[in-house]
Amino acid sequence: MSRHTPLWKTPIDRRALFGLAGAGAGALALSSCGMQTTDEGDGEGGSSAIRAAFDRPILDLNPFGSANVEQATLLAAALIFDSLVTRTDDGFEPRLAAEWEQPDENTWVFTLADVTYHDDQPVTAEDVKACIENIAAGSTPQAALWNALDAVEATDETTVTITTTSPVGTMLSNLSLISIVPADKVEDASFFATSPVGSGPFEVESFTASDHLNLTAVEDYWNGAAASSRLEIPYIPENSTRLTALKTGEVDVTWSIPPDQLAELEEPGVEVVTGPSFVNYFNWFNSSREPFTDVRVRRAMWMAIDVEQVVSDLFGDSAELATAPIPSPVFGYSAQDPYPYDPDQARELLAEAGLADGFSTHVMWAQGVAPQARPLAESFASYWNEIGVTVELQELEQAQWLDRLLALDWDMELQNAGNATGDADYTLGRLYSTEANRMGYSNPELDEILTGARSTTDQDQRAELYAQACKIIWDDAVGIFPLDPLATYGVREGIEGLEPAPNNQPDFVPVHRSA
Repeated sequence: MSRHTPLWKTPIDRRALFGLAGAGAGALALSSCGMQTTDEGDGEGGSSAIRAAFDRPILDLNPFGSANVEQATLLAAALIFDSLVTRTDDGFEPRLAAEWEQPDENTWVFTLADVTYHDDQPVTAEDVKACIENIAAGSTPQAALWNALDAVEATDETTVTITTTSPVGTMLSNLSLISIVPADKVEDASFFATSPVGSGPFEVESFTASDHLNLTAVEDYWNGAAASSRLEIPYIPENSTRLTALKTGEVDVTWSIPPDQLAELEEPGVEVVTGPSFVNYFNWFNSSREPFTDVRVRRAMWMAIDVEQVVSDLFGDSAELATAPIPSPVFGYSAQDPYPYDPDQARELLAEAGLADGFSTHVMWAQGVAPQARPLAESFASYWNEIGVTVELQELEQAQWLDRLLALDWDMELQNAGNATGDADYTLGRLYSTEANRMGYSNPELDEILTGARSTTDQDQRAELYAQACKIIWDDAVGIFPLDPLATYGVREGIEGLEPAPNNQPDFVPVHRSA
């Protein structure tokens, strides 16, 4: 039996999650984005609301809806609701669960803390049971995480027992995604429409979908009140508008800043803050199509590119060279030796594969998803041309791109993506197994490793298995992994307490204005 009994009064970080990277288009006038503020005194922090502009719209406040792994929804959920546990840099810490234990590998028992919702009603085991069952039985992306769920039982008012049909190594990361609400509200769409009640550090003051979310700090929040009394999150999709608002002081914080626009913030009164993220870029090869069925061709394509130079030219200090098929903050990350830039060796590999004269192919990507996608594709194509490979560039509307992606109707595919749970299983198990068949790649040895990592709760063993998986995917050159973009934030002078979040969902509880 294993038990986790953490110290309750230890300050802890918010959830570490992530969804697919992307950006909106168009601009909204600041006056329509909840920008009006009042200078009311804060109990412990600054003298007015913290205004944080996101580039993605909050479509609704329902953590059980179809958008429940989208960044904007998760951001709102982390502020209004609480989960049983949260991921930190060192593992997991409690939220609503005061402690948990594992009587056996298929059973988890959680004891709830004495916590109430914003309306003073207690958080109960029945609430937790209803929320988990709703997610597991639903059709949202989170449902797939619960395939091994057998039962959820409210043993008493403060004890929840979860049983599974097989060991689930990702149990805690799965639970970190689930917001807890009253059992009778889980399926009540009207409850989430404008002002849902949660147990999180903020409660809703006003909300208009795709426009703004204004929040008020809960003074008696069980884990300590937020440092500022109000938080305003306007949706400003146009990057130039957001950056102008930051520079003029109309907003205090903004993030998801494109690398080619960071230089605009190099002026007095604004600081650029960066940190690792759960996002990575990859150029997949369709391993079911000639000539990419041959690993020598895939390796040749990688070795033909001076990846370090390309990343430096296009991303500067806003990205790190990738050293694994998952970003460094993700559990299970294991650094690999970089592929050298060696065009002569690349030509030799092509010749060994019977392609001494080169070949023609294409690479596709979706419009508006990955910053710098076109210049990245153009740079790659230029290098490939030097070894005799002619590449057609195909920038597609997102719906068309997705249709072709899922149908494996492509040669190469360039994109970026995020990890929603901070666990390697979400990326490696979901994308690189034979069953997933995302890029026509199949490796029985890798399948066995991924299955083993998913079905053991021994985290040290899981880390070792994912290290093996990273090496196989890297050595097989399933794709080219050029870079991991940093989480980039623009912060006004005088704003304190903000830490970059790898999941793109910063914790605003400690954020405040300096005295």
